Amino acid sequence: MVFKWGVVAFVLGAGVAGPRAEVVLPNLFSNHMVLQRNLPNPVWGKADPGERVTVEFAGQKYETVADAQGDWRIKLSAMPANAKPQILRVSSVQSQVSITDVLVGEVWMCSGQSNMGWAIDNINDADMEVATADYPHIRLLQVPHVGTQEPQFNIDAQWKLCTPENVKGFTAPGYLFGRQLHTVLKVPVGLIYNAWGGSDLEAWLPRKVLEEAGQDEYLAEWDEYLSTYTDATLANDAVEYEKWLAAGKPGAKRWPPVDVRTAQKRPANIYNGKLHPTIGYGMKGVIWCQGESNIGRAYEYRALFPLLINSWREWWGQGDFPFYWIQLADHNDEKPEPGESYWAELREAQTMALQLPNTGEAVVIDLGEARDIHYRNKQTTAARLVRHALAKDYGYKIATESPRFQSMEIEGSKAVLTFDHVATHLYAFDVPEVKGFAIAGADKTFVWAEARMVGKNTVEVWSEKVPEPVAVRYGWADNPVVNLYDRNSLPVTPFRTDDWPVGTMGKKTLYRR
Repeated sequence: MVFKWGVVAFVLGAGVAGPRAEVVLPNLFSNHMVLQRNLPNPVWGKADPGERVTVEFAGQKYETVADAQGDWRIKLSAMPANAKPQILRVSSVQSQVSITDVLVGEVWMCSGQSNMGWAIDNINDADMEVATADYPHIRLLQVPHVGTQEPQFNIDAQWKLCTPENVKGFTAPGYLFGRQLHTVLKVPVGLIYNAWGGSDLEAWLPRKVLEEAGQDEYLAEWDEYLSTYTDATLANDAVEYEKWLAAGKPGAKRWPPVDVRTAQKRPANIYNGKLHPTIGYGMKGVIWCQGESNIGRAYEYRALFPLLINSWREWWGQGDFPFYWIQLADHNDEKPEPGESYWAELREAQTMALQLPNTGEAVVIDLGEARDIHYRNKQTTAARLVRHALAKDYGYKIATESPRFQSMEIEGSKAVLTFDHVATHLYAFDVPEVKGFAIAGADKTFVWAEARMVGKNTVEVWSEKVPEPVAVRYGWADNPVVNLYDRNSLPVTPFRTDDWPVGTMGKKTLYRR
C-alpha cells in the first residue's frame, strides 16, 4: 500500500518477502530494457523460499534457488552490443515472466537534483529537441520520487522507448548526453533518470554511512546535524511551521518547508526510496548534477561528495565505474567587489573530488543565469559532459578537461600563473581583456586584477593596488564575469591559490534548519 503526502510517497511492506505463487522481478527488468554490454549483468527478484528459479537470455541459461527470505540472484555472462530485440525469460515451477524487446548496449545513471532533473520541454529550443527525439534504440527509465527511511525493493516505473512524447518530462542533461553517445557509438543506450529536485547530498546515502562519516575532519559536527532529522524533531518542526504560517509568516523565512525536510532533504530518504531499488543494475557509469542544496555546507562537501562516489561504487560491485559531474553554474546577482562566496566554495569542493579515479567535471561557469537557478542551456552542458565518456571510456581522441590552475610564481608586483589540461591554448572570449581575476596581498583583501596571457598556458596577473601580491583567485563569486577558455571552448575552472579559511568552516551543518 502506498500513502502520499505532499511530494513524498511512503511505501509500506515493500521488500518484505511473504507467501507468493509466482516469481517476481523488480521493474528495472521490464519490456524495452537495456542491458550493459561487455559486463556480467545481475538479474534478481523474489520467489517462495526454496523455490528453484531459471533465467534464460540470448542462449544463456542459469538456475538458482530462492533463499530463506525469498531472494534470488544470478549474473548473465558479458555480451557485446545487440540492437536486435530479445526476450528475457524467468520461470519457476509455478510461473513464468517474459520480458520482451530487450537490447544490449550502454547504460548510464543520471542522478542529482533539479538541474539534472530539468526536463527537455523546459530548455532552450525545447520544441526542436522534442520534435526530433525519435530514437527507438534509446530507452528511458524514470525512477519516481519515494522518500522513506526503509529500504525499498521495487519502483513504480517501466522502461519506455525514446519518442517525442516520452522524452518531454525526461532529464535534459541525461537525454542529451545519451543521444550523443548513441549517435557516436551507434549502439543501444539505456538512461536511468534518478534525480530529485532540491535534494541534499545526505539524502542519497544511508544513515549508517552518514553516522560513520562523522569521524572525518570535515564533518566534526555531524552528530548534531543528524539529530535535526529524527522523527521527533521533524514532528516538532511541522507543528512550529504550521504556527508560523497561521501567524502570517512573521520574521525570518523558515526554510525549507516541512514537506521538503521530510522528503528529499532528510538523510537516507532518497537512498532508501529511489537508489536502493536500483543498486546492482548493470551500467557503464553515473552522471551527476547536485550541489545547490548543499550551498552553505561546502566545507563538509569536501568529504561528502567523495563519500557518495566511493559508496556507490562499493555497492554496485563493478569497481571504480566512471562518475562524471556538472559543476555548479553561475547564479545570483553580480557583486561589485571581489569577496567570499559559498557558491565558489562548493565548486572548489566539487573540483577536489577529481582526485578520485575515473572521475570528470564539466565546468559551466559561463552557462548559468543570475535570475534563474535552472539555466536553460543544457545542450552545451551535456556536450562538455559527454566529452569525458567519449574520451575516457570509448577511446575517442578529444579534449575532456577544462584548464585547471597548476602553479604560481611571484615576479615583483605580478603573479604568473601556469595552467595544466590546456589542449590548444588559452583564449579570452569576446574581448581581448582577460576578466575574472582578483588579487590580494598579505592583508587578505582582494581587489579586481588586470590579466594578460603570456603563453599557451600562462597568465600574468597584477593590480596597482597590490604591490606585493600573495594570492590570486579566478571566478571566485556566485556569478562571476569570466572569459578565459581553452581555444577548444572549455572554460577555465574557477580556483584560488590561497588556503585561507573558508566561510563554510565550523557549525554550518545547521544551515538548513
